[in-house]
Amino acid sequence: MLTRHDPNRDAFMLHGPLAAHGYDWWWHSFTGTDIATGEETPFFVEYFIVNPALAEDEPVLGQLPENKEAGKRPSYLMVKAGAWGKQPVQLHRFFSLRKVDISERVPYMVTAEDCLATEDRICGSVSVSEEAASAHPEWMSDSGEMTWDLAIRKEIPFNVGYGASKPLRDMEAFQMYWHAEGMKSSYEGTVCLNGREYRVSWEGSYGYADKNWGRDFTSPWVWLSSNCLKSRLSGKMLQNSAFDIGGGRPKIYFVPLDRRLLGAMVYEGKAYDFNFSKLHLHVHMDFAFSEEDPEYVTWHVRQETIHAVMETEIRCPKRKMLFVRYEAPDGSMRHQRLWNGGGGFGTIRLWEKKDGQLVLVDEMETTHVGCEYGEYQEEDIG
Repeated sequence: MLTRHDPNRDAFMLHGPLAAHGYDWWWHSFTGTDIATGEETPFFVEYFIVNPALAEDEPVLGQLPENKEAGKRPSYLMVKAGAWGKQPVQLHRFFSLRKVDISERVPYMVTAEDCLATEDRICGSVSVSEEAASAHPEWMSDSGEMTWDLAIRKEIPFNVGYGASKPLRDMEAFQMYWHAEGMKSSYEGTVCLNGREYRVSWEGSYGYADKNWGRDFTSPWVWLSSNCLKSRLSGKMLQNSAFDIGGGRPKIYFVPLDRRLLGAMVYEGKAYDFNFSKLHLHVHMDFAFSEEDPEYVTWHVRQETIHAVMETEIRCPKRKMLFVRYEAPDGSMRHQRLWNGGGGFGTIRLWEKKDGQLVLVDEMETTHVGCEYGEYQEEDIG
């Protein structure tokens, strides 16, 4: 089940009550190589839809003062694109949802002018001048230009199982849903960022594709993932492996649970499930995040089931990260410090339980780690 592809979960989800108070997004991250210098740069592209039932002729931006005063909630397609690394940047382009074609079928498709997202291709462009970024803080955007045209192969999924199944989707039981159709993905194509051209190749793209949808975001908000793993036991790169950890403080029917994470490790084709919603696994989790170091942010996660134990420690340089920006369906922007990066690195240790003993499967070095962490600043919100 954990590695079962399910494109139905990638379909457009904003029906019923979620159409007027919900968001749905498709996220992509990958690595490209500067054609002129050979230097690697990690990129991201996202297609974010919010409150389609509230669409007007122009995008409705929730951070715009006059919209706040009028009590208008956001409604638009936001195409988010950018890069981490030496010069982190995030660029936003907005479309009225009256001018966006959204397929109700499977596989999904979202089209708006030259921007396209499907299961096997993404393309588009974003251009924001310095003057426009300064004059329009409601865009939540930096300045710059980026174009992309990429083919996608989604090779290993992370299927969270019943928690995002159709019955629970129809019941809108959870505040936030997650599905990673491409926990390990490969991308091929081109990117142009601020005049520099990049080649993205099947080998070495270290890609990732997932989606989230729901009524609101979570706090804390945690994400760690990579498919660039090297065994310290054999010294070899692991070609059929990936890990993914995500979650925070889920809500079921508006009732918050304790901090909980979903986790998966596929080690050379063998799946290890650390999903708290699968009660028979007796999942235990310890998590710590630290931003005290002036240079790095650090994640420590220990996950245990009746079958296995996985310990993950990831660091990412602050200078290569950014604070990713979103507004929720109600128009609020509670996440003011949502750390987001694509250059994490660290160590993963994986053990199996056999005859009451822990047997080391492998100790792995990981790089090209997508990483995220944020909490609402106000303790009484969420």
